[in-house]
Amino acid sequence: MDSITMTIPSFLISSLFFFLLSTPNSATASDSVPAVFAFGDSTIDPGNNNHINTLFRGYHSHYSRVATGRFSNGKIATDYLTNILGIKDVLPAYLDPRLTDCDLLTGVSFGSGGSGLDNRTLALTRAMGLETQFELFEEALRRIRKIVGDEKTNDIVQNALFVISTGTNDMLYNAYLIPIRFIGYGSVSAYQDFLLQNLQAFIQRLYGAGARRIMVSGLPPIGCLPQQVTLTSIFTSRNWPLRVCNYQQNKDSEYYNLKLQSQLHFLRTTLTGAKVAYFDIYTPILDMVQFPHKYGFVQSRLGCCGTGLMEMGPVCNALELTCPDPSKYLFWDAVHLTQAGYKVLAETGRQSVLPYLTS
Repeated sequence: MDSITMTIPSFLISSLFFFLLSTPNSATASDSVPAVFAFGDSTIDPGNNNHINTLFRGYHSHYSRVATGRFSNGKIATDYLTNILGIKDVLPAYLDPRLTDCDLLTGVSFGSGGSGLDNRTLALTRAMGLETQFELFEEALRRIRKIVGDEKTNDIVQNALFVISTGTNDMLYNAYLIPIRFIGYGSVSAYQDFLLQNLQAFIQRLYGAGARRIMVSGLPPIGCLPQQVTLTSIFTSRNWPLRVCNYQQNKDSEYYNLKLQSQLHFLRTTLTGAKVAYFDIYTPILDMVQFPHKYGFVQSRLGCCGTGLMEMGPVCNALELTCPDPSKYLFWDAVHLTQAGYKVLAETGRQSVLPYLTS
């Protein structure tokens, strides 16, 4: 793995400083945001993968009391965000056969567990990529137009909140677990640039479809995901009892996030009338990992499902033992947060991002 020197452009520091000064401390429900449309991976997939040919599914009794397809034991961050905005209690999956045309008026998630910005990731997981998700969004718009007409549909899109959460699977599979793709690019930094180019193209495509309020999530501290902690501990036996985070992988995530923020700053200056915001999930997740008791957690280095070391997705089934109280765990499985963890992230978004996007 290459060593990355982190430098922050001066314009980024000044723009972030101005943003912090000009952003209110909290956001409340806003009538000006009529809908939420989410795109990305398992962090915002409420069950779409139940209806496609992939093994990456969360449809298990241990993933929630009533299996919904979410990769958690309950609500995920987009559910909390739609609730905070006063839109509805949860954000449904577009491919849910119970979804009605009227449900579309307040938004849906097109997210697919295992998705990413690299086609090689999609080949491994058989998830829906952003291109497929965008095609489903266009299909949804056609359904909405049949109900409320073109003018009202355009109004919904222009005032809706668009959420994008992706990139983690690309780094996990192609830079760390099966680093063939990474080797082809020569460095983690070069591979990240490739991913960010694809992300920028997708944001511009959303803008072309009328999106004007766009929130983009950065990478989490990948080196602190229980799966990566386990693998790091295996290859560094002295760390096994301590279950320490992978320092370099966290640094890779930090550098990606810095480049993402710079990219979003550029888009804010070039996409006329658009508000494009960076959602920092790295900082709160790392803080929860390092100081779990601040948030009421007793465990932040293991998942709740099974042994907590490597299990996720279909491996977390009814035959696996789980922790007695998921609310005390930061991670539900070896990659995904519990409902309690996602609630903290959503509250962070309420404070730091929503005021800007809803003003």
